[in-house]
Amino acid sequence: MRIGFLFVSAALILGGFFSLMAAAYALSGFLEGVGIEHLGIHGLSGIGVIAVVMLGGVMVLSTLLTMAERKWSALIQNRVGPNRIHLPIPGLKDNALFGLPHIAPDVLKMLSKEAFRPKAANKFLFDLAPMLAFGPVFALFAIVPAGPTLDIFGHRVMMAVASPDFGLLYLFAIASLAVYGTSLAGWSSNNKFALLGGVRASSQMISYEVALGLSLVGMMISFSTVRLSGVGGIAESQAAYLWSTHIGSLDVGLPMWGIFIQPLGFVLFFAASFAETKRAPFDSPEGESEIVGYFLEYSGMQFGMFMISEFVEVVVLSGVLVTIFFGAWHLPFGNEALQQVQFLRDYPILMGALFGTVFWLKVLALIFLQLLIRWTFPRFRYDQVQNLGWKILLPMGLFNLFVTGALILWDPSLRYLALFGFVVIGIFLFLSLTPPRQVRLAEAAADDHGGGHGHGGHDDHGDAHALPANTH
Repeated sequence: MRIGFLFVSAALILGGFFSLMAAAYALSGFLEGVGIEHLGIHGLSGIGVIAVVMLGGVMVLSTLLTMAERKWSALIQNRVGPNRIHLPIPGLKDNALFGLPHIAPDVLKMLSKEAFRPKAANKFLFDLAPMLAFGPVFALFAIVPAGPTLDIFGHRVMMAVASPDFGLLYLFAIASLAVYGTSLAGWSSNNKFALLGGVRASSQMISYEVALGLSLVGMMISFSTVRLSGVGGIAESQAAYLWSTHIGSLDVGLPMWGIFIQPLGFVLFFAASFAETKRAPFDSPEGESEIVGYFLEYSGMQFGMFMISEFVEVVVLSGVLVTIFFGAWHLPFGNEALQQVQFLRDYPILMGALFGTVFWLKVLALIFLQLLIRWTFPRFRYDQVQNLGWKILLPMGLFNLFVTGALILWDPSLRYLALFGFVVIGIFLFLSLTPPRQVRLAEAAADDHGGGHGHGGHDDHGDAHALPANTH
């Protein structure tokens, strides 16, 4: 039963992503044709991307994450989670339905619940803060390409709302605006606990801004561009191979993905951007056990905007990571062979849907990684968060920038940079898989104690008086 459920779920996920991207390409191609042929303007395909990819993809996936996080956290903590809802439908009453029907009451509750505002709060800024918290996060996905640029209905369609030459600079600029929403939410509430949460959030986000920027400079100089999409952009450049060969018509090799040439940059960017989402273990601005939270005084849909913005951040962050470090929509091998398949060349919508599905599957994997971290680590202390930003991530970012620049000057083909990247990956794996020193000492002590029993080194009298090391 469980295996069948997994297969059905996988089929639904693949079918949903494939249908979403096919609809995005079809609608974008149609709108681009209408704009060029009837209105004499270009760029209407971006409306299709907004309608299907951003509203139908990012927002729907973020909404489903509100339930997925509760179900996955229950799985991690060995409990059931939300799994019952009373439906007046024959055969479905008291049926689990995997807890999905809980989403509808949650949405209705948010929309219908009274929005309370403290009497002494600043009305304008109090109402503006949720918009400033949600808007910049959602707008970040505008430059993320969810698929390749293809000719649809005779018109060039790019699967991104915009492709500015200053792509990564747009990312930094818009992401930094979210600090205004958190600061205003804490200050305008006229509540000292909310103000404390706003101050915490502001200082935390600012402390990670420098590390966030430094972590991507290595990718900028590696590909000599700050564009994410389009010809010569970071997404397109990762289709090349560092080392490659052909097995028949199949191209295989080591792709020029950011995770291979900038693994340290990936770790720095992931840590800094994860901290900016203000989710555990970086959730000191929302310390419920301390009655601290920058949106403490918000209720109704205003609270809902703060909450959904966090899940939108999770999806957008995953999309940005996939685009910069995991080859965007590209497969690790066989991209050239797949693009030469005549059936896909005859039906470019299917080709775009296929590559778009690859993109969203990568996004889904990184979403699961973020939720796994969210429910594994306890909350860091405020001083630990600051030390991580200023004393660890910032020096490591400077070191990564210096080494990257030196290796690119030495070998512009980036192969030596990739070799250095494999060394860094090996160090990370060693540190991750090696138990802490305290655990190793405890295991060694246990082995010594057990070995003594095994060789008969102690008699019964001696064993009776042996005490564990931690009893003193």
